[in-house]
Amino acid sequence: MSANKQYETDTIHTSAGDLTITFLGHGSLMLDFNQLNISIDPFSRVADYSQLPKTDLILITHEHQDHLDLSALADVRTENTDLVLTEICAKQITGGTIMQNGDVRIVRGIQIEAVPAYNLVHKRENGQPFHPKGIGNGYIMTFGDMRVYIAADTENTPEMKALTDIDVAFLPMNLPYTMTPEMVADAAKAFQPRLLYPYHFGNTDTSKLLELLRDEKGIEVRIRQMA
Repeated sequence: MSANKQYETDTIHTSAGDLTITFLGHGSLMLDFNQLNISIDPFSRVADYSQLPKTDLILITHEHQDHLDLSALADVRTENTDLVLTEICAKQITGGTIMQNGDVRIVRGIQIEAVPAYNLVHKRENGQPFHPKGIGNGYIMTFGDMRVYIAADTENTPEMKALTDIDVAFLPMNLPYTMTPEMVADAAKAFQPRLLYPYHFGNTDTSKLLELLRDEKGIEVRIRQMA
């Protein structure tokens, strides 16, 4: 870990061993599973990656600089690191496995599914979505009997709402680029994750999500430092 910051962690038990999640901040997570270190969208603003462990597997969701940070990547990537990324990201990085929306791959023994990540409502002044359809990926990773969905920058799309058997979900709530608390609640009610972490939420009031989901007894909402 970084010498000057203590990060929150949660440990989730799976049929194949414990999964430890480290909440670095923004859209950046670190997962440890059976001595496999996995980094999601490493971003230098939230951590000094030179002080963090080298990474066995890196997943990049899309090309925006707060998700595709070449400096952070250089700090954690080695010649033995496996990299999963989108087609546009591959224009900036050599090596790696390109995944398109809907693809399924096994990497380092982990099944990874690419889920479309895009905007339906929130757009730039020129009318273009902040995240156009068909470019970015969310990822579902399977650890033993546990399916973990990291949605990336997206809204409550039909593809998200049609997901099944999601145990842990990370849903973004960073306005105006991703979802409102109401959108997150709508998605969660549709696909019913057992455990929901709002993440990449900036200044959005997370208490609104807790209120919206207070009657959903099958969904546990956990708030961690992921602004």
